[in-house]
Amino acid sequence: QVQLVESGGRLVQAGDSLRLSCVASGRTFNNYRMGWFRQAPGKEREFVAAIRRSGGTYYADSVKGRFTISRDNAKNTVYLQMNSLTLEDTAVYYCTADLNRGSGWEYWGQGTQVTVSS
Repeated sequence: QVQLVESGGRLVQAGDSLRLSCVASGRTFNNYRMGWFRQAPGKEREFVAAIRRSGGTYYADSVKGRFTISRDNAKNTVYLQMNSLTLEDTAVYYCTADLNRGSGWEYWGQGTQVTVSS
């Protein structure tokens, strides 16, 4: 069982930056693929970014060039640095873990709210 706890979401203005954090339980965090998804009101949950255990990253087109995902294996933590935020980035952001067992994104955090105002 893996527990994920996100933090860092808050109300910001358009153009601001924000960093989200997600701490994971488990002794083999360095073997997990970690990701961020988001869900805006009235919309389906969508992929934002992911980082492989190798450190390789990939992003949704909508955030490419503005968001950066990173990880600190010593702290069992994955980060999402979000720059140049827009109103369209308003959503609940979820951290997720893939334990590389062939089951995809197995574990999810409770989410953290990011609200961007004009």
